[in-house]
Amino acid sequence: MTTAPVKPTVPAPRAAVLDDAHVGDIRGALGTIKLDDHGERRGLSAKLKTLLAIVGPGLIVMVGDNDAGAFSTYGQAGQNYGTSLLWTLLLLIPVLYVNQEMVLRLGAVTGVGHARLILERFGKFWGAFSVIDLFLLNALTLVTEFIGITLAAGYLGLPKVASVVLAAAVIIASAFTGSFRRFERVAIFLCAGSLLLIPLYFMIHPASSQMAHDFVVPSMPGGSGELATVMLLIIGIVGTTVAPWQLFFQQSYVIDKRITPRFMKYEKADLVIGIAIVAIGAAALMGMTAAAFAGTKDFGNFNDAAGLAAGLEAHAGKLAGVLFAVALLDASIIGAFAVSLSTAYAIGDVLGIKHSLHRGVKGAKGFYAIYAGLVAVAAAIVLIPGSPLGLLTQGVQTLAGVLLPSASVFLLLLCNDKQVLGPWANGPKTNAFTAAVVGVLVTLSVILTASVLFPDITAGAILDIMAACGVAGVLAAGYSFTRRRTGTKEDPIDRTGRDTWRMPPLDTLTRPVMSTTRKIGMSALRTYLLIAMVLVVIKIVQVALGQ
Repeated sequence: MTTAPVKPTVPAPRAAVLDDAHVGDIRGALGTIKLDDHGERRGLSAKLKTLLAIVGPGLIVMVGDNDAGAFSTYGQAGQNYGTSLLWTLLLLIPVLYVNQEMVLRLGAVTGVGHARLILERFGKFWGAFSVIDLFLLNALTLVTEFIGITLAAGYLGLPKVASVVLAAAVIIASAFTGSFRRFERVAIFLCAGSLLLIPLYFMIHPASSQMAHDFVVPSMPGGSGELATVMLLIIGIVGTTVAPWQLFFQQSYVIDKRITPRFMKYEKADLVIGIAIVAIGAAALMGMTAAAFAGTKDFGNFNDAAGLAAGLEAHAGKLAGVLFAVALLDASIIGAFAVSLSTAYAIGDVLGIKHSLHRGVKGAKGFYAIYAGLVAVAAAIVLIPGSPLGLLTQGVQTLAGVLLPSASVFLLLLCNDKQVLGPWANGPKTNAFTAAVVGVLVTLSVILTASVLFPDITAGAILDIMAACGVAGVLAAGYSFTRRRTGTKEDPIDRTGRDTWRMPPLDTLTRPVMSTTRKIGMSALRTYLLIAMVLVVIKIVQVALGQ
C-alpha cells in the first residue's frame, strides 16, 4: 500500500504588528467596522458612519494637548500680553498637522509603535534614550495635570485630597475595563467637555476684530526690553502645543484601534477635527483672559490657573469662573489619560510586553501596572506637603522645549525609511517643511537652554543665537540642495498599491545605512541633548535648593 506524498505546508506570511490584539474589527466609541469590510463607502451617510467609527486618535491627542499646562500657558499669554501672541497659534497649525499626520501614517502602515521603531531602526541607545526621556517628561507632565486638578478643585471649594484621589480613580478605572470601546467613549465624553470654553468665550466677549488682527499679524509685545521674557513664553506655547508625548500616543493609539492604510483619509479628517478644536480652544483662552484682565492691576502679573478663574469671575461673574474651573478639571483629566497611556504604550513597545486596551488586566498586567503606577505616583507627589509644584511645572516646559528637536528628527528619519513606509514614505515637500520645522525647534531649544543657564540673558544674545542658527540652517539647506540628484521627478516614490501595503515584519528588514553626514549630525544631536539635559536639571535643582 502506497501513501500519497504529503504536500509541504507553506507558512502564512507574518504580519508586521507585534500584538494579535491589534488585529480585528475596529470598535470605536461611535461605531464599528468589521475586519472583512472591504467595500468602497459610497454616499454621504455611509462615509459619515465610517468617519464616526474612526474618530478618536486625532481628536483625543489634540484635545489632550489643551491640558492643564496649556491652560496656564495660554492664560499667561492673555493676562500678560493680551492677544498679541495669537499669531503663534496660526504658525503652529501646519506644524501640528504635518507632525501628527506622519505618526498616524507610521501607525497605520507599520502596526508598530514609535518607540519600537526607533529601537529597531536606530539601535539600543536611541531606543532607550527615547523611552527614558519620554518617561521622565511624561511623569513630570502628569504631575502638572494633577496640579491643574487641585487648582480647579480649590476654586470650586472641593477638598483637595478627595478630589485628587477621585480623579486618579477615574483615570485608572476608565482604562481597566478591558474594553477599548469603553475607554474611548469616556475619553470622547471628556473631549466634549472642552466645548465649555465656547459659552465662556461669549460670556467674556473679547474684541473679535482685534483677535482676528493679532491672529494673522505677528508682533512682539514689550519691545526689545522684554524680548527674553516673551521668547520664553513663545517657547512655552510651542512646547505645550507640540509635545513629544503626542507622537508616541497617536501612533500607538492608531495601532490599538486597528486602523489600516485604507482608512487613512478618515483618520486625517479625525486629525483635522482635533486640530480645529485645539486651535479654537487655545485662541479662546488667550482672548478671554486678555479681555478679563485688560485695564486691571493684575494685567501682566500672571500667577496660576486659579488666578485666571478669579479674574474671569471678577470680569463676568461667578458662573464664568466656575465654567473655567470645570473646563480646567476636564482638561487635566483628559491630559492625564493621554500622557499615561502614551508612556505605557512606549514602555510596552520597548520591553516587548503585551500592551493593548483590548486586553483585560490579566492579559496585559505589565501594561496596566505601568499606567496605574504613573497615575498613582503623580497623584501622591501633588499631595505631599511642601512639594515644589511650581518648579515642577517650570521643569516640564523646559525639558519639553529642550527635547522637542530629537523627537522631530526621528520622526523625519522614520518617514523617509522606505523599508518602513514603502509607498507611504515622505515626499520632497513634506521633507522640506519638516526640516525647516526641525531647524526652528533646534533654535528655540538652544535659546531656552541658554536662558535657563543665564537668567539675565539679553535681547542681543538671543538675536545672536537666532542669527547663528539661521546661518547654520541656510548652509545645511544649501548642502542638501547641492547633493540632490538632478533630473528626478518631483515625487520619485511609486505610490501605487498604497491602500494594501503594510510594513514587513521588523526582523526581515535590514538596518539602514547611516551616511557620514548623518552620523555626524546624529552625534552632534546626541551630545547637545545630553549636555543640555544635564545642565537644565542641575539648574532646576539649584533653584529648588535656593542656591
